[in-house]
Amino acid sequence: MQRALVVIDDTDAHRRLLTEAGQFARNGAAELVVFAWTTPEAAEDGNDAIEWVEEMEGTTFEDTDATAMTRQFAREFSDDALSGVDADVDVETEVVITPDDERDDAILSAADRQGCDHVFLVGQKRSPTGKAIFGNIAQRVLLNFDGPVTVMME
Repeated sequence: MQRALVVIDDTDAHRRLLTEAGQFARNGAAELVVFAWTTPEAAEDGNDAIEWVEEMEGTTFEDTDATAMTRQFAREFSDDALSGVDADVDVETEVVITPDDERDDAILSAADRQGCDHVFLVGQKRSPTGKAIFGNIAQRVLLNFDGPVTVMME
């Protein structure tokens, strides 16, 4: 593994996944690309909230929008999750605004664009009998990524 894409969201499972990816990166001297995403609706809501605060406070936030806020979240989340990893790990962030139903394509495109040879993501248990079945996004990434995919079940 030379470079891995780690898909994150704000959950404990994603924090554990990023910590595990950090352990792999440390041991193999690989780089991590942390992939954070938001929907167009959430991005618009975030931008509206920023504009509202600017109007109320009579100030401006330079270079701040929903993408910048998501990038900041990814950096802070990464710093927290990787704080227990004993060695320095090179981390970049990739932020994408995409609808939920296109997230798998966004993950695959980001992995290709960033030159990643491994993908880490969280899957969901969906079977009523307790059998672990990958969610649609994890399944599509597993089937369409040309390289190893590590899926941690939520």
